[in-house]
Amino acid sequence: MKKWGITAAGLLLAAASADRACADAPAWMHNLVSATVPAHDEKTDAAVLYSEEILTVQSADKVKHTVRRAYKILRPSGRDHGMVMVPFNQHSKVTSMKGWCIPAQGKDYEVKEKEAIEISLPKISGSELISDVKDKVLEIPAADPGNIVGYEYETEESPIVLQDSWAFQGSDPVKDAKFTLQLPAGWEYSAVWRNHGEVKPTQAGANQWQWSVSDVKGIRIEEEMPPWPGVAGEMIVRYNPPGGAGNRGFKDWQEMGMWYTSLAQGRRDATPEIKQKVAALTANASTQVDKMAALAKFVQQDVRYVAIELGIGGIQPHAAGSTFQNRYGDCKDKATLMGTMLKEIGVDSYYVIINSERGSVDATTPAQVSAFDHAIIAIKLPEGVSGLPAAVQHAKLGTILFFDPTDELVPFGQLNGALQENFGLLVGPEGGELFQLPRLSTGLNGVTRRAIVKLDAQGNLTGTFAESRKGDVAAEIRSRMNHVAKDGDRAKIIEGQITQSLANFSLTQATMGNLQDTSQPFLLDYSVIVQRYAKPAGDLLLVRPRLIGNKGSGLLETKEPRELPVIFDGPRRDNDTFEITMPAGYEVDDLPPPVDVDYSFASYHSKTEASGDKLKYTRTFEIKELSVPMSKMDELRKFYRAIAGDERNTAVLKPATAAASTK
Repeated sequence: MKKWGITAAGLLLAAASADRACADAPAWMHNLVSATVPAHDEKTDAAVLYSEEILTVQSADKVKHTVRRAYKILRPSGRDHGMVMVPFNQHSKVTSMKGWCIPAQGKDYEVKEKEAIEISLPKISGSELISDVKDKVLEIPAADPGNIVGYEYETEESPIVLQDSWAFQGSDPVKDAKFTLQLPAGWEYSAVWRNHGEVKPTQAGANQWQWSVSDVKGIRIEEEMPPWPGVAGEMIVRYNPPGGAGNRGFKDWQEMGMWYTSLAQGRRDATPEIKQKVAALTANASTQVDKMAALAKFVQQDVRYVAIELGIGGIQPHAAGSTFQNRYGDCKDKATLMGTMLKEIGVDSYYVIINSERGSVDATTPAQVSAFDHAIIAIKLPEGVSGLPAAVQHAKLGTILFFDPTDELVPFGQLNGALQENFGLLVGPEGGELFQLPRLSTGLNGVTRRAIVKLDAQGNLTGTFAESRKGDVAAEIRSRMNHVAKDGDRAKIIEGQITQSLANFSLTQATMGNLQDTSQPFLLDYSVIVQRYAKPAGDLLLVRPRLIGNKGSGLLETKEPRELPVIFDGPRRDNDTFEITMPAGYEVDDLPPPVDVDYSFASYHSKTEASGDKLKYTRTFEIKELSVPMSKMDELRKFYRAIAGDERNTAVLKPATAAASTK
């Protein structure tokens, strides 16, 4: 998918300064000087006054893109829009590139192509080692508030598939945008719209069509919003030569699956070395599930993830033998090797091409390569195998288990939250099928926390905490712990978590369990001393029974009304049990009320009890559905407010003698 080419302005600070000529901007930009800025709020950095994309198809092996875009800069933070970045590789090249600025006062500026520089892909580790995938970058001067900046560039490429997309909606409001398709004689096209009503084209010439949209609202970035492809307006256009696209295109998911099958043809052939390794890995496994788990562990942990995706290599897997020999590969390479090794123990499997962000693809998404950025595998389970959480019944394939060989921190048989209820292209024997993956039980992800602590008369607290973490919650802390080697650095990670709930504390001891064994819960035990945890109020002590862990959220406590649904990371259930021994000579004067809120998407239950010299606080927090629609925002707001109130509530302790003296 083509991007709009704007990133951080600081990217070129190290580059040599360019000579900036005073030259007139083109007429299409000057026509925008008096244009009305589209509706926006005071936080909008810039507005798109004009956007035009022209796709000229010259043949099945050569297409040309012409892009023109102009922005009105509205705020100082909008200066980033003066940075143009266009990717290119061995299958595409940038044939021309220019930029201009029309200041509110003074003469125009022009930046010519000779002033552009080529850089390695930003924010990608090791990209400086890749010579044939780069960005061409042009910096437009004076991208200041009140000024208009614009650019024009052309690219030529050899398309992998005969398909393109027009992403006309972004975070900036758009006044006018156009997309023109020029086809050779006899060619045909089809267009599908997503997150926007269909717009009919006008015929602009011989086999030329043009689509236009106006006053497109900018999408405001919100916390926990759906991923961009799930909310931004887009048109997907498919173009075919006479006789159809052949192996260069597809009209539906079934055809896309057949196309991917052809790409992977011969890539799953087992080498003698693979056969030998499978035999060694499964020699001591007593069941078929144990054999599958042994192979999964090898591919997850012993084959390093490396993604250098050049042209067709971004889609087509490498041969299993190559990945096995090199001991590295990307997601589709690891899925290929996993499938090859499974075949050696008599187990069939299928590619699942998917997006790593749930919500990017839904049941209405048209077949398109750009919809996906990840590959996993669906394993056909033998008869009698059950009990694996990520397994579902398929109408034709039988029981299939979804598994991600790339995710080394997720146990065999489970899925991370981003893949659950996600739609993926299941590539079966009869072609492709858009299939929704299962949602796992809430009990497979979350933290169970127990604490036994003691208060003294000065309000100081000492005690121990024991945590058991599963699922994504375990994977997150395992990842952080594995990225540091020193005990002191690991202690800082634990302290960072405690700091969110406790102040004035000291971590006196900490131990971990099952750091590397992902089949078991991650265990964490630690002891703390907290100064002045209980707050004095005359002769009373105010004690917060909820010792640690924050479930409340200010997500919806904003001035602006929420505009987009809320997306949760995944199903989850957390359980807390805290036992607090009261100071000698104190008893309970008042306890917080229990809290019970239960909605379709989540629930929260808490209770504080007193028995003898003990306070006992218990609570359960559960995420049951993975998204909250706009129609339930009021419920979600009430849910979080109830939690926040409970987490602040205090129990009141009084001297026991005060009770005796009143009798």
